[in-house]
Amino acid sequence: MSGQRRWIRTAACLATATVLVGAWSMVPAQAAAPSGAIFTTLADGSAVNFNNYASKGDVYLDGGPGPGAPATAAGLDDGVYVFQVTDPSGKTLLSQDPAVCRLVRVIDGLFTVIVSPCSHATGIDVDHGAETVQLMPYADTPNPGGEYKVWITSVSDFVTGCLALGVPTDQAVNVADCGISGGNKHGFVGGASKTDNFKVGEHVPVEIDTRFRGPDGNWIDGLAAVWTDTHGATNRKWSQFAPSLMAFHEAHVEAVEKGTHHITVADQPGCTIGAVTVDGRAAGFGARTVEVTVRNTNKALTLRVDVDCT
Repeated sequence: MSGQRRWIRTAACLATATVLVGAWSMVPAQAAAPSGAIFTTLADGSAVNFNNYASKGDVYLDGGPGPGAPATAAGLDDGVYVFQVTDPSGKTLLSQDPAVCRLVRVIDGLFTVIVSPCSHATGIDVDHGAETVQLMPYADTPNPGGEYKVWITSVSDFVTGCLALGVPTDQAVNVADCGISGGNKHGFVGGASKTDNFKVGEHVPVEIDTRFRGPDGNWIDGLAAVWTDTHGATNRKWSQFAPSLMAFHEAHVEAVEKGTHHITVADQPGCTIGAVTVDGRAAGFGARTVEVTVRNTNKALTLRVDVDCT
């Protein structure tokens, strides 16, 4: 496993893992999604232009402060989580192994341990020294634009979500799919989850970019915008200047699906929210949540949310 720090792989059988998850499921379910962010990366934690990957095996999941975040930014809440890969609608579960194989532990805001005997391949994030986890195995998306969505939620919320779909608590992690009903996508409920989107193959980029402009007219990096996707799941993005990633003082939300998304901007160190515009149209003054509707993902498209900081 080389000299690099790797996620610990247990030698326990599935039954032992189920007992552990049964204990974790006694933790009260979250009232809302955890803090922090997730993002897809390469194995070494480096980002990819427009979240567009050459192959499915290239895609890894990372936690902790996202790209462009300041050093003081918080990662995910400590705890045990499960992840899944779906098509953008969430209707088709693409992950092909039982949930017990897709468990991760977060300590001090960073991914540190896989608590499963069938854990996925891992890498090391060169920025934070945390582990990354490969999303494979997962099936090809039925989406013609090559779009995928990765979700993460706490084990307690996952078990609760599966129970609502008729899967007993002690069986939830041993099945590959708990089913689907309304906003409950295979045990993942949008309001209790974080998501990120990505594409595989040669596809056009479709993104929502948030920019923060200071009183001097210059764009400000290291500021946060919260994206809420079409399922009600959230993720935090940070404005950054990274020309190699085609990020020019923007908080990127990439590979977005059709439908209405929401961007929330709040007062934060370095920015008291003033005027907000969406694609050049006035959306109000002060901290707020704005709607951004994506109607076409078959052509290159950038939708902009611009924020004046007073």
